[in-house]
Amino acid sequence: MIKLISFKNCPFVQRVMGALVMKNVPFEIEYIELNNKPQWFLNIAPNGQVPVLVTEDKTVLFESDAIVEYLDDKYAPIEQVSAEQKALDRAWSYQASKHYMPQCGTMGSKDQQTFETRLANLAKAFAKAENQLSESMFFKGDYISNVDIAWLPLLHRAAVIRNCSGFDMLAGYPKVQKWQAALIDSGLADKTVPENFVETFSSFYLNNTYLASLMNGTEAVASSNGCASSSCCG
Repeated sequence: MIKLISFKNCPFVQRVMGALVMKNVPFEIEYIELNNKPQWFLNIAPNGQVPVLVTEDKTVLFESDAIVEYLDDKYAPIEQVSAEQKALDRAWSYQASKHYMPQCGTMGSKDQQTFETRLANLAKAFAKAENQLSESMFFKGDYISNVDIAWLPLLHRAAVIRNCSGFDMLAGYPKVQKWQAALIDSGLADKTVPENFVETFSSFYLNNTYLASLMNGTEAVASSNGCASSSCCG
């Protein structure tokens, strides 16, 4: 069986899990701690980052973009598309994945000025999506595509922040908000994170951050299992 190696807050891993779930590919997952990476993991991960995927024939794959493309090549695609459409799908997926770390940096901002500066840069991605979206439920229609899977980590994390702190990163982008709601309602978000995701996520990004100050005095337990730099996942 395929094995996926991750840590609990990684958006890149959530994207890979989304592809596995949508393709109905059986897999097992093992979580590691970022601040205490086991030696066996360092021995097999060329860049020391998650996600790492160990295939059924024990080939070790790394880098989320490469893993997602492998899954498309290895297993039945979610949809049949032309070469041109596949290129467009990958381009729009990249618009999401290249903003995973900027979103993490924004959420981890310690003061309002830093938060607002980072959010303004992050919002450019949401503005692009807003201009591209139609009135359909998902990015390309009334079905979940690879593009939706790529954007899921951004939209899911924005939903958790909104629910916990009251701050909506997607304010001003009604089509993106509608898309976010459709993805959350589909159940895919819950299937691609651990059961205690909201707790572990909140303990990092809603503790000693600007967002934490918006929570009306609600405190979270400190944690070192967040993702604040590109050295942890990719």
